[in-house]
Amino acid sequence: MKMTISTNQYGRQAALFGLAAAAVYLLMIFGTLAHIETLSGLRPFDMRPGGYSAELANSLIDALGSSGRWYYLTRQIPLDLIYPALMALTLISLFKWLGSRDVSQTLVQVGTWFAVAAAIADYLENAGICLMILSWPEISANTVLGASAASIVKSGLTTTVVLMVVLGVCSWAFKRNRAYA
Repeated sequence: MKMTISTNQYGRQAALFGLAAAAVYLLMIFGTLAHIETLSGLRPFDMRPGGYSAELANSLIDALGSSGRWYYLTRQIPLDLIYPALMALTLISLFKWLGSRDVSQTLVQVGTWFAVAAAIADYLENAGICLMILSWPEISANTVLGASAASIVKSGLTTTVVLMVVLGVCSWAFKRNRAYA
């Protein structure tokens, strides 16, 4: 038995997941990440789309102090375990909605895979951050390199998949306007 979901359901899912993702994102930006930046005087790892060096990683973790490191692990990381899944579900729902509206199935499939890959990269970044904090002051250069690379990949994939959604929406709007013309 094949279950079908109406195109309106995909839109509702995208809106629900999107609102939840936005709420968690705003809580991180104006709450936990702002607090981490205040404690350390440095931008947190999560706010460095271009990655970071071993020196910067050590400086940030040292500047946090023991209570700041605990805060990162117990406040920021739990939120950042929720956010990537919500963001991926939002984007996947948007792609399914676009796919149900005669947008290129290739765009829908590739966009879906990119959304999943961006979430995986975010989780790898989080794992690297945890490893760096837990192993401090003896942080492995490979751990920093891996976490930094995950940050860069996450940022690139997220930017790409959001642009793909915009491209899909533009394609849908163009087709829709041509149909009415």
